[in-house]
Amino acid sequence: MEKKNYTVSIYTENNLGLLSRIAAIFLKRHINIESITASPSEVTEVMRFIIIVNVTEEQIKKIVGQLEKQIEVIKAFYHTDAETIYQETALYKIRSQDFLDDHNIQDFIKETNARIVTVTKEFFVIEKTGKRSEVDALYETLKPYGLMQFVRSGTIAVTKNEMPISGILEKFNTTNSLS
Repeated sequence: MEKKNYTVSIYTENNLGLLSRIAAIFLKRHINIESITASPSEVTEVMRFIIIVNVTEEQIKKIVGQLEKQIEVIKAFYHTDAETIYQETALYKIRSQDFLDDHNIQDFIKETNARIVTVTKEFFVIEKTGKRSEVDALYETLKPYGLMQFVRSGTIAVTKNEMPISGILEKFNTTNSLS
């Protein structure tokens, strides 16, 4: 079977140590996590992990099955890139002098829909939100100009189609409110 990128969405209770157990599931199968993001979900007290992996469909089905065996996991799903809307955000810190001396940088920033978020005498901070390839392209362009620092977020994603999780989460939330 062919390997490809899958986005795994895991809805969980917010419990200590859960991230370690989730990561261990991937570790046991020798699967590298390309990106991981954790955030509150659309329901109070429910966390959502977004994990990007490059595996076969057979592997991802087994992983999701293992994830759902964790007591704190409410539900896990997997999706292909074509089934999701996904973005990353990156910050690039470059020396002010390099930025001011070369107008090509300024033009490229405008063309890529990046934005300047901080300006000091010493440095500029530029923010870019987009697909990984767009974030990488700006990185490659800025690197020769004295890139001082670079950081990128994990991927965030929502599905293009409605997910059946809403009803499950509402039930979970109601049950927990009664406790």
